[in-house]
Amino acid sequence: MPNAMRGMVEFFRSTRGKVALNVVSVALALLVSLLAARHFAESGWPLAHADVPLMAGAGILFLLAYGFKAYGWHRLFAPADRPRPLTLATACGAASVSGAALPGRFDDVVRVAIVRRSNCSESGVATVCFSLVMLGLIDTAALMPLAWAAAATPETAVGVRVVMSIVAAAGFGAAVVIAFLPRIVASGRLIRFRIARWLGDRTTSPRDAWKAWILVLASWLVRAVGLFLLLASFGIGISFPLAIAFLCAAAASGALPVAPAGAATQAGAGAAILVASGIATSQAIAFAVAAQALLILAGAAVLVFALSCKGAQRLFPARLV
Repeated sequence: MPNAMRGMVEFFRSTRGKVALNVVSVALALLVSLLAARHFAESGWPLAHADVPLMAGAGILFLLAYGFKAYGWHRLFAPADRPRPLTLATACGAASVSGAALPGRFDDVVRVAIVRRSNCSESGVATVCFSLVMLGLIDTAALMPLAWAAAATPETAVGVRVVMSIVAAAGFGAAVVIAFLPRIVASGRLIRFRIARWLGDRTTSPRDAWKAWILVLASWLVRAVGLFLLLASFGIGISFPLAIAFLCAAAASGALPVAPAGAATQAGAGAAILVASGIATSQAIAFAVAAQALLILAGAAVLVFALSCKGAQRLFPARLV
C-alpha cells in the first residue's frame, strides 16, 4: 500500500478523522436538504398528487428489495468472512441515503466503512472491496433478463430498446466473467502468483454465485414491481416494460466511475428513459425524483431498524442471546 494511501487510512481511523468525516457528512446532508427544500418550494412536492395506497405499496417493496440484495451480497463472502445479513442491509441502506449527497461511487466507501466497523465481521477492507466488485458483476448479470425483456417488447420505443440491448449485453459479459473467474484464478500458470492465491481464497464458487444471482434478481424484480405501482400511482400508465426500462437505466447509470451524486444520476437516467418513451418531461422528472426519494426513505428505514436492533442488543444483551 502506498504511503499516501496508508496515511489516509490511518487518518480516517483516528478520532480526528472520524470527527472530520462526520462533520463533512452532516454539512453535505444539510446542503442537500436546503437545495431540495428550495427546489420543492418552487416546483412543488412530486408526491403531492400521487395515489397514496399505491405509493405506500411501492415503498414497502423497495424496503423488501434491500433484504434480497443483502442476502445476495452475503453469499459473495467466504463462509468464514461473511458478515451478518443485517449488517449488509444496513450498509446498502446507508449507501442509498448518502447517495443523495455524495458523488458517484462514494456510496461504496460507505458500504466498506459500515461492514468494517461491524463487530461481527472479520473481513478486511480488501475482502469487502472484492465482494463489492463481485456484487457489481452479479447486479449487471441479474439485469440481463430484465433488459432483454424490455428490449424485446414491441411497445418500447426504438431508442429505449437500443439502450436496453446494451444493458443486456453488458449483463451477458458480466455473467461470462463470473462463470470463468474461478477457473482463471485456479489456472496452473497463475496459481504461483500471490494475488492469484489471494483471489482463489475469496472468489465466489459457482454454486454461491448462482444463489447470489437468484437473490439479486429477486431484488431487482421486487423493485420493478414497486416502480410499476409507482407509475400507476402517478397516472403515467400501467406498463411493466416501462418500469423495467426505468429500473435498468437507473441501475446502469450507477456504473459510472464519477458522477455528480448517485441518486441524482440515477434519477436523471430514469427520467431520460421516460422522456424517450413519450412521457412529458415535467412528469418524467417528478416521477424520477419521487422514485429516488422513496428508495432513499426505504434505505433510511433499514438504517433506523438496524440502529434500533443494535441499541436493543446493548440494553438487553442477555435476552437477545
